[in-house]
Amino acid sequence: MWQPDGWDVRVRLGVLTPHADIGPESELRAMAPADVGLHYARVPFGAMGRGGAMDATIPLAPVRAFAEPPGVDQAAELLAQAPVAVLAYAFTASSYVIGARGEAYMLARLRECAHGLPVVAACAAAVEALRALGAGRIALVDPPWFDATLNELGRGYYEEAGFEVPYAAPCGLPGGQAQVTPQGLHDWVARQVGDAAEAVVIGGNGFRSVGAIEALEATLGRPVLTANQVLLWSALRAAGVGAEGIAGYGRLFTEVV
Repeated sequence: MWQPDGWDVRVRLGVLTPHADIGPESELRAMAPADVGLHYARVPFGAMGRGGAMDATIPLAPVRAFAEPPGVDQAAELLAQAPVAVLAYAFTASSYVIGARGEAYMLARLRECAHGLPVVAACAAAVEALRALGAGRIALVDPPWFDATLNELGRGYYEEAGFEVPYAAPCGLPGGQAQVTPQGLHDWVARQVGDAAEAVVIGGNGFRSVGAIEALEATLGRPVLTANQVLLWSALRAAGVGAEGIAGYGRLFTEVV
């Protein structure tokens, strides 16, 4: 008689996302079981316009500004008022720009804004996941709208965290978010990534990628990590719950408890 109404969940996760980016919402909802509630706060991002419009490459100044007060701090404080167990920061590029140390400072600041709730971020989550999987050498693939400078900052982020990065490049697919498909991403990565890396990391929370994880792992024979995948994994761990009910989105959810 009664239909599901979304109230009966085992945990609720809060997500901080750029105001015009639908990528994190789309991918997190696709992966998360129905009993994981997802609740979002929009943070102003100066490089995105109405309808998610972006330049061919994103400039660094608004990327850096996204991670600074007051916008994201206010969003974290408000979202933390809801009955969520953890906040998840869904913006890879800013972590590249401010670096691992700057990201750690930002997360500490946001925890204060969130009245002590755990706060996780995609890049820090990727580092945690790589260590849990025992991967020390990575291939880094970033969205087409990351230019060479931003991609090199990504390489530097992971090198600072202690990883070797024998391959790093923006993806050579057409640049618009809506133009990327899982098959296109799979085929490009399979052609470009060599054998030197022990794992592939695909950056960008707005980069459509989780649909290609399982196929890429089958093709490459290595773990594949994407920004929203590791963010969900880390948020569930921080909330003290497991990944039961998640299938088809990579070894991370099946091999790391």
